[in-house]
Amino acid sequence: MKLKKITALILTTVMALSMTACGGGSSDTSSSEEKQDSTTVAATEAPDAEDSENTEDAEASGDSYTIGICQMLEHPALDAATEGFQDACKEKFGEDKVTFDLQNAQGEQAMCSTIANNFVSADVDLILANATLPLQTAAQATSDIPIMGTSITDYATALEISDWTGATGVNISGTSDLAPIDEQADMTVELLPDVKTVGILYCSAEPNSKYQADLYTEAMKEKNVECKEFTVADSNEIQSVVTSAIEQCEALYIPTDNTIASNTEIIKNVCIPAKIPVIAGEEGICAGCGVATLSISYYDIGYRAGEMAYDVLANGADITTMEIESAPEVTKMYNEEICSELEIEVPDGYEKVETED
Repeated sequence: MKLKKITALILTTVMALSMTACGGGSSDTSSSEEKQDSTTVAATEAPDAEDSENTEDAEASGDSYTIGICQMLEHPALDAATEGFQDACKEKFGEDKVTFDLQNAQGEQAMCSTIANNFVSADVDLILANATLPLQTAAQATSDIPIMGTSITDYATALEISDWTGATGVNISGTSDLAPIDEQADMTVELLPDVKTVGILYCSAEPNSKYQADLYTEAMKEKNVECKEFTVADSNEIQSVVTSAIEQCEALYIPTDNTIASNTEIIKNVCIPAKIPVIAGEEGICAGCGVATLSISYYDIGYRAGEMAYDVLANGADITTMEIESAPEVTKMYNEEICSELEIEVPDGYEKVETED
């Protein structure tokens, strides 16, 4: 009897232990499943957190931009274009979201190249090329960084594009400073009705000046006025070339030309005593030595270039298909002091150009 009780007790104990073991196993399995589920959730959530962090980083980098500006030289027209560009960028991006690295090439091609290459090394987000040489050197320096041009007369000429369609097809777009040449010719004969020979003065190193000279010659030919070209290689030749030109011509026409624009005082000192009027291609030249101009606003074309830069950087616009834009309007302007001195009567519809007194 006693043996049976002992045996029953042993069996009861063994069964209890077995049940306990089974219960522990079930608990561990549940815990393991919970841990596995928890790990799965964590693994699923981790990429989302990483993606979110990457998105924040992308937004942070995309919210601020560095723009390198290469300006050919200091001149009121180019200064105005740069100012307009910066104002547009500050307005569109926000003043604290855009940084400018403004560099002046002092009229030197080698300096333009150095500046452009430095911008590429610095990996700027966009380059503004203010004038033809900065555009050409920037184009040589990079085919990846977007380049916005301004104060460029003819992009096809500057970039040697033969099949021009309105857009460059490469990483370049921008605004043109070309005023209607035929209207400048009309203005010439309006102010100087008796003129028979006009000398065209420009720098031979500036292809866009040659482009304008050809257009002006054709327009004046239709008015039975002869044109003669007088070119300078640099500023050192201006005085002698102008002296020669006024001996052969009754008036001078100066297109938008950076070299000439920086030396208007020399031209004025030669032409005014000789009573030779100068028709200017833009406001700055007119203010320095001209009697009148049909001028664009360089501030406006710079501003528009800034808006285009925003479209490229912030909105993802394709710069390769972005057409070159021109000034929205032109203005007839005259230099009151020089017109008075040369006794030129200016008809209605002209605005006074601002001069440095």
